[in-house]
Amino acid sequence: MTTKTIEAATEQSEQVSTEPVITELAEAAAITFLDRSNASFRLTEGGMLAVEHDGKQHEAVYVHSSFPHSNRASYLSIRTIENKEIGIVRQLEDFDEATAELLVQQLQVRYFAPQINKLLKVKEEFGYSYWEAETDSGIVKFTVRGGVGQIKLVTPVRLLITDVDGNRFIIPDYTALSDKEYRMIELYM
Repeated sequence: MTTKTIEAATEQSEQVSTEPVITELAEAAAITFLDRSNASFRLTEGGMLAVEHDGKQHEAVYVHSSFPHSNRASYLSIRTIENKEIGIVRQLEDFDEATAELLVQQLQVRYFAPQINKLLKVKEEFGYSYWEAETDSGIVKFTVRGGVGQIKLVTPVRLLITDVDGNRFIIPDYTALSDKEYRMIELYM
């Protein structure tokens, strides 16, 4: 680089204001907590969850759990379709029973993951594993792509399995599996 190029770059960087960045960071760090005093939830005619917060209507919102595998009832992020956070529900008890049930239903849809009660068969072929399992939703067959990240330990004993279609399955306690079942999945853990 020439001295003139360095001087021009230095001048340009000195002219850039950091004030908007700081403002955006402050806004991003601000947490709005939602409770019955400042927010009300309802279902739209189309069955979408809607929220009114501080007089502003949000017609389609989604509920994201901060701790989906260990504590779904606390610290729920309420977000717009654009993924902009409206606020956080600290705990379901901050709302009446009907609203809490509405939020729980939304969480059940978002985090639907049948629980595997018994592994019937796991077979590997060409970088994919083919599973057959008995779940709380019936017997299922699914395919898991080989490699890291498709089978995750989400608590010390709980396994989350994601198939090639994005469907999720849970083994609540892999230590409770029979020896035969454990040998079927040991390679993937």
